[in-house]
Amino acid sequence: MRTLPRELTDKTSEADGTVLKKEKELTPRQIVKELDQYVVGQDNAKKCVAIAMRNRWRRQRVKGDLKEEIMPNNIILIGPTGVGKTEIARRLARLGGCAFIKVEASKFTEVGYVGRDVESMVRDLVELSVGMVKQEKSGEVMEVAGQQAEERLLDTLLPRPRKKVKEEPTQENSGAVADVQETREKLRKQLREGKLDERIVELEVRSHVYPTIEIFSASGMEEMDLNIQEAFGGLLPTRKKRKKVKVREAKQLLFQEEVDKLVDMDKVVQEALARAQNSGIIFIDEIDKIVADKSTMGPDVSREGVQRDILPVVEGCSVPTKYGMVKTDHILFIAAGAFHGSKPSDLIPELQGRFPIRVELDSLSSDDFKRILREPRNALLKQYTALLDTEAVKIAFTDGGIDAIAEIASLVNERTENIGARRLHTVLTLLLEEILFEAPDCGDKEILVTKEMVKEKLGRIAEDQDLSRYIL
Repeated sequence: MRTLPRELTDKTSEADGTVLKKEKELTPRQIVKELDQYVVGQDNAKKCVAIAMRNRWRRQRVKGDLKEEIMPNNIILIGPTGVGKTEIARRLARLGGCAFIKVEASKFTEVGYVGRDVESMVRDLVELSVGMVKQEKSGEVMEVAGQQAEERLLDTLLPRPRKKVKEEPTQENSGAVADVQETREKLRKQLREGKLDERIVELEVRSHVYPTIEIFSASGMEEMDLNIQEAFGGLLPTRKKRKKVKVREAKQLLFQEEVDKLVDMDKVVQEALARAQNSGIIFIDEIDKIVADKSTMGPDVSREGVQRDILPVVEGCSVPTKYGMVKTDHILFIAAGAFHGSKPSDLIPELQGRFPIRVELDSLSSDDFKRILREPRNALLKQYTALLDTEAVKIAFTDGGIDAIAEIASLVNERTENIGARRLHTVLTLLLEEILFEAPDCGDKEILVTKEMVKEKLGRIAEDQDLSRYIL
């Protein structure tokens, strides 16, 4: 039986006094074991990221000022596309419950050129962190919000009787009040059973469309949209509008309004900033694309300029966001690149020093493809089996059929461009094209994918290099 990792109670960050969300106490061995369920092979890379994750957990428990001096060991993953670089980083973030974003270094340009500012990746991380925390806090108030939304909807369907404060209750009006309450409870029952979902009601809901202003970051490149309502702290009156909707939609609108009222956004932002700063992960892909081309004459100012812009962010600086300043000192940066025509040492020396851990990932072989098709929890064969099962079509793959698929994918990678495990998507889609098209009309049907079937369908295409280049 697989041992599940323990969870710790809430811990307080000594640096800012903010209570951080529960962290999973994962040992490096447990992290690797979890990653093994999704990524085949690449043991060295898994071990390095597992140590990096555990070191962050250790840092949170260091006492005194030394805690702030312990910097993360940023990592460069080196290997061709499709070998698991992004998947390892993404799964690592999910294991730790961390805010995670992936950016392509090639989309950034040096300050002064048209393009994205490198600091935008930190702002994106913070935005994601705020969304994660808000979703968690919303889950904590869902029950209360549901009750309050239900009462508001019942008030719309059947307004409560108005009582005069100085009026003495009589037998006549007491009976009327009781009748209204009884009717209200009947409506509540019908509402919960969904019998009123098609009824039209008129609601007064908050308008979410506010004018926005645009400001520029310190570099002058990245635009930030600020809601005027947020910028002036509620000084402007809340805009509302009346809207006729079905009860089904009214439930959702009122529920969301009640959730927004109950969630303390100040606390959400405070916790989100602490999480982004202490446990956020930024994955910088295609970092080899910003290596200056040594074969050309003169300086490649754009590529080298991007490296110099990324340097302070990775080194540790304060980045302005609409939620406040964010320090990047303890964000974990994982970079990745194929480095076909270049090498990590071609990066500027200062940036190299900020990525002290370098791991080379292995190219995938035919045997690796066989394991990828069979072993991961999200294996492609399991995905297609589940998809066809929704159409009452049962599909199974023989060992010979799986081996043939893996061999064809490996062969095409060798003869054309090596795109790693992504080639399996192409091969399987072409192999199952007719089955996926005809599945709705098949009814209950069982299909067995054999080696002969794979060879018949894909053999000629795989052997013909011209065909495989355009089709596979």
